[in-house]
Amino acid sequence: MVQQATVQKTTELYRGKAKTVYHTSDADKLILHFRNDTSAFDGERIEQLARKGMVNNKFNFFIMQALEQAGIPTQVEALLSDDEVLVKKLDMIPVECVVRNFAAGSLVKRLGVEEGQALTPPTFELFLKNDALHDPMINESHAVSFGWASSEQLQQMKALTLRVNEVLSAMFDDAGMLLVDFKLEFGVFQGNIVLGDEFSPDGCRLWDKATRKKLDKDRFRQGLGGVVEAYEEVAQRLGVILD
Repeated sequence: MVQQATVQKTTELYRGKAKTVYHTSDADKLILHFRNDTSAFDGERIEQLARKGMVNNKFNFFIMQALEQAGIPTQVEALLSDDEVLVKKLDMIPVECVVRNFAAGSLVKRLGVEEGQALTPPTFELFLKNDALHDPMINESHAVSFGWASSEQLQQMKALTLRVNEVLSAMFDDAGMLLVDFKLEFGVFQGNIVLGDEFSPDGCRLWDKATRKKLDKDRFRQGLGGVVEAYEEVAQRLGVILD
């Protein structure tokens, strides 16, 4: 349900590939604006896809609420409009946590394994969030030595990421889909590790359980078409109210 904003949007803080972040009249709150921009290959290809910002915003809010109910702290505060959400202002940790339940994407290219191979247990990887370096894979030692995160923070991030995987894998399975892989970002709010950024088909891979039809951003990367339609299908299967 869209809520009345209790703070006012002020100046732009950051413009990413698909979202714009704004300061607000509350120093502890930000507003995320989900745009229709869709990018691939580190921004080399960018297109505008109608309704995408709205779908991802409402999808993300739905997922974050479900994670909150499962005891996972998130930055999301309130849905403000079709394409904006109020969030806590986090001190972001520049390390992405990636879980893979099935082989796909860069894992297939790196290791030469077959796409779709089930991974038991799921793999857990760390990547440095740095577009200029193409988000290189790192390990815990790198993160600690370079001061990107502490060992304690990384342990918490891993535990929360694996818990997210448990919750969402079951949710998507119930809706006839496979959660193939996903990435998460975390930050610090009042001394605590909190899930930030977004969870949407832009940052995960989702396949139909029966047909293995791709229902995520790979439709854009691979020129399969029907990108927003696939996102809407995922949302509808989960029960996300879009209109």
